Amino acid sequence: MTPEIDLVLSAADNTQEAAEAAACAAEVAARYDADLHLLHVIDQRIVRGLETGDLPSEVVADRQQWITGHARQHLPEDGSVTLTQSGAIGFSKDRLDQTPGSVILTVADNLEADFLVVPRVTAHGSPDEVLGKAALHVLEYAEQPVLSV
Repeated sequence: MTPEIDLVLSAADNTQEAAEAAACAAEVAARYDADLHLLHVIDQRIVRGLETGDLPSEVVADRQQWITGHARQHLPEDGSVTLTQSGAIGFSKDRLDQTPGSVILTVADNLEADFLVVPRVTAHGSPDEVLGKAALHVLEYAEQPVLSV
């Protein structure tokens, strides 16, 4: 029996692993004739850099566009898969329970996503890797099937 998948949610940070996960999510969406939502999860260091002016917003936007473009390359050319995207801050000074993993699960529930794709922790443990650590939380608590790539 083929599972009913209408919306695939792919979480992305600023890593190569996130771009590869987004490409994989695009292929899953195409396979199941589902739509794809790309969630850009923004690290607190990026927010701090934007607030202080140490990190130009163009750099963040360029990286998000690069990841979106990477996913788009893996979508069918016939336009059968709709790609949408949003951004969310992965941490909050006011809410200690707001973490990248909880943000992914909240957005997945709000969008009624049927399938989740998250990048996993890599061996090198890049300091820019926000979602790799969140993958364990998502795998443990998601109500939807999860693919960690």
